[in-house]
Amino acid sequence: MADKQENVHAGHRARMKKRFIAHGFQGMEQHEILEMLLYYAIPRKDTNMLAHRLLDRYGCFAKVCDTPVDVLQRDFGLSESAAVLLKMLPELARVYVDSKSDLKYIDMYEAVEILRPKFIGATVEKLAVALSNSNDKLLLCDIIMEGSVTATETPVRKIVDLALRHNAKYVYLAHNHPSELCVPSRKDLETTHVISETLDGIGVVLVDHIIFTSTEHFSIRSHKHFSKVFVNKYYDL
Repeated sequence: MADKQENVHAGHRARMKKRFIAHGFQGMEQHEILEMLLYYAIPRKDTNMLAHRLLDRYGCFAKVCDTPVDVLQRDFGLSESAAVLLKMLPELARVYVDSKSDLKYIDMYEAVEILRPKFIGATVEKLAVALSNSNDKLLLCDIIMEGSVTATETPVRKIVDLALRHNAKYVYLAHNHPSELCVPSRKDLETTHVISETLDGIGVVLVDHIIFTSTEHFSIRSHKHFSKVFVNKYYDL
């Protein structure tokens, strides 16, 4: 009986793989995609019901992948390998998008495109910085902090150190709001002001501070109501 069930599962998996090879995930339901991904961590078990259970609990593919490893193991009986596989997906997406980018220059109009991939799949607040020289050549673009972005906690010295080390002229900041509220808080504005003034003191310009959610972004610089937090010595926007 067990051999018969294994043959049925093997045949189903073979058909799913052929379907993917021919068309990718086009036309597949979320539970089918999740089921198929779990093949590679659960080799001898039907993963269809497990995929349905996960989606019934969390509602969508993204939230399943955002679930902590220990919760997936405890509540669904996943092995560590299966749980880690799901947690890897947002990170893989970020690395994939980031590595495809061949942008070597950055200005205030390209900053969103360059910085957004840094926050794919982020479930905690992160702070990213991009640096460029006087010719807008991109010198650095990376996450430099995880945690609440406030004037007291933000590593201002690290931002200054990076700017000096790379001989940067322009700095772009970005952080995400896991709450999905895409507007700057009072602390965001205070932090932006502190960093802007500190950088101005060493002749470096904070061009923009961008807030990301999973679907939107907010440029503090582009909103005149908030632009006073920037030092406008170099940019008349």
